[in-house]
Amino acid sequence: MEKPSLTKHVHIAICGAGPVGQALALMLQQQGYAASDILLLDAKTAEQARADARSIALSYGSKQILRALHAWPIAATAITQIHVSRRAHFGRSLIKAADYALPALGYVARYGDIVTALQNLIQQRGIALQRPVQVSALEEQADLVELTLADGSKITADLVIQAEGGTFSAQQQLPQKAGGRHHDYQQTAVIAHIISDTPIAGRAFERFTDQGPLALLPQEDGYALVWCMRPDNAQTILALDDSAFISALQTAFGGRLGKFIKASRRHAYPLGLMAQETAPTSAKTRNVKIGNAAQTLHPVAGQGLNLGLRDAVVLAKCLAAQLNTQGHCQSPALAISDFISQRQSDRSATIKITDSMARIFASSPDGALSQSLLGLGLTAIDLFTPAKKLLAEQMMYGWR
Repeated sequence: MEKPSLTKHVHIAICGAGPVGQALALMLQQQGYAASDILLLDAKTAEQARADARSIALSYGSKQILRALHAWPIAATAITQIHVSRRAHFGRSLIKAADYALPALGYVARYGDIVTALQNLIQQRGIALQRPVQVSALEEQADLVELTLADGSKITADLVIQAEGGTFSAQQQLPQKAGGRHHDYQQTAVIAHIISDTPIAGRAFERFTDQGPLALLPQEDGYALVWCMRPDNAQTILALDDSAFISALQTAFGGRLGKFIKASRRHAYPLGLMAQETAPTSAKTRNVKIGNAAQTLHPVAGQGLNLGLRDAVVLAKCLAAQLNTQGHCQSPALAISDFISQRQSDRSATIKITDSMARIFASSPDGALSQSLLGLGLTAIDLFTPAKKLLAEQMMYGWR
């Protein structure tokens, strides 16, 4: 177990050493901040982080971000096509990387592989990483932020970035700022690894059902499944044996991949929207949230981590603009204000898209007009090239 150092004060403390927190630390060093001025804190052990086998959808833009940090290649499966359809309704859209002269629209990787690649770089660059460390309290003062750890020790910092991710249920347990957005979709995501007898190389599927989206993402020898449904139905599905589960999935998805022949152990987690208030509370702000700490999204379209990495890119640039001759941020409040202003459009657009899509299927019964219109809308997008290009660019790069 890595033990906390005797550090009492640092310039920049980053709470959360997941992909977003570690990427930000590396970006800050690239932008001119000294490695010795950056401290990463995380509640997980290194072994827990490496062993996390969750499947993560990385956009093409996120690959470029990781490549710029020298954290690529990572073991990943390319998504070259995305097939979007509505179950039992006419209409579909097929987005192809080849139409945009790109090798892929995105990639599917394991969370542990992403974290491991970044942590190796953190160690090579001499950036301090303390784990497992639980931050139990955070108090912003006029000229610094005081962090109280679970063991009672304290660390002070000139600037704190909260990048601790987690699921919707984990974020619900944390204090929420007034003005933030919160919505429980009353959906549960069932995740597993699926193998079919007729896979289509590189093609991902987003299939909308009356209970929520069903995504199959190409990964290694099969597909990463994210199947969103109402909580009561999720409990029923989770209780099925492998054969019955595969049969239920086949009925919900259809035969586009032939027969499903194998499924891994299933896991589930509740889904909701948690978006924090983005405006600084005072001119002396020294604390900002990014990634899942700022916005926990529905997994439809797989934008969560990608949005967080874009947060990190912009925050690093804003902090670099305030870098003084002593190597410190001369105005954290101005850097944070600039960051929030620059991120508003992308955050707002991504939240609205995922929230709107999730709400339609969380509240509209099968056969509802809103769901019927979606099938027609998918066909319209497929036929109207500018709209299709806009959707593809949002998925690959975010709102720019």
